[in-house]
Amino acid sequence: MKHATLAALFCALNAHAAQPAQAGSEAAAAHATPFEPPAESTLPGGDFGKQVKLGEQIFLHTGQFAGRYVGNTLTCANCHLDAGRKADASPLWGAYISYPAYRSKNGHVNTFAERLQGCFNYSMNGKAPPLGDPVLVALESYAYWLATGAPVGGKLAGRGYPKLAAPAQKADYARGGAVYAQHCAVCHGADGQGQRSNGQTVFPPLWGAQSFNWGAGMHEIQNAAGFIKANMPLGLGGTLTDQEAWDVATFMDSHERPQDPRYTGSVAQTRAKYHDTPYSMYGMSVNGHILGTP
Repeated sequence: MKHATLAALFCALNAHAAQPAQAGSEAAAAHATPFEPPAESTLPGGDFGKQVKLGEQIFLHTGQFAGRYVGNTLTCANCHLDAGRKADASPLWGAYISYPAYRSKNGHVNTFAERLQGCFNYSMNGKAPPLGDPVLVALESYAYWLATGAPVGGKLAGRGYPKLAAPAQKADYARGGAVYAQHCAVCHGADGQGQRSNGQTVFPPLWGAQSFNWGAGMHEIQNAAGFIKANMPLGLGGTLTDQEAWDVATFMDSHERPQDPRYTGSVAQTRAKYHDTPYSMYGMSVNGHILGTP
């Protein structure tokens, strides 16, 4: 199997880019009133409250409280902002009410606990806590509490990341690099390795050995573009154009990162089995390097 070129992939990305999930007044209504999770001041007491608080601490300081299951310097809150509360940043309350659900990623109906296991495998580049492990129980308790009052089984406004329309121009690596240098490097570093202070990650690495691996959802360009558009630069979400979001997401996801845990022994075969989409750069040639190879 021949590896596709970067230019060919960008053409495919432009042709297949996500369309808006909703249109017109329907879309406006869906994003008008995001769900509000309970305030921190209403945290429950007793043994259940202790589990909720532990789940919050795991979420905020993942390496410290769940280090045996973590393989990088990221925390859950790096992608799920405001301790999992922020709408359009894949909030934890939106995830909790969405499971059990079928996931094509692993081909079966997943419980919420299984979904959390996947985060450790891929986003945290670690290993999944076994079902019933105190780490999963605490995270489930925190998610359950954040979802207090949320309707189960519906499509709640603010859940997940926004879906952006196809870019006006095909996504461009070089243009994305310029956006990154102007808007992102001050926090994440010119080399994409983020910033740490007193042993804690302040701004997360976006690629490289300490970032999420090739199996994580954020490695897919459409997911990264939606997250960036809604939330980046931090505190200035919505200030980048859709085109800038697509371009910089393409730039970010065109760098090397840890191997997909599902790797079959061949990058080409792994791409064919798990990454056969214009949104994944895995197995593509960028600046003469086949992504996913050592």
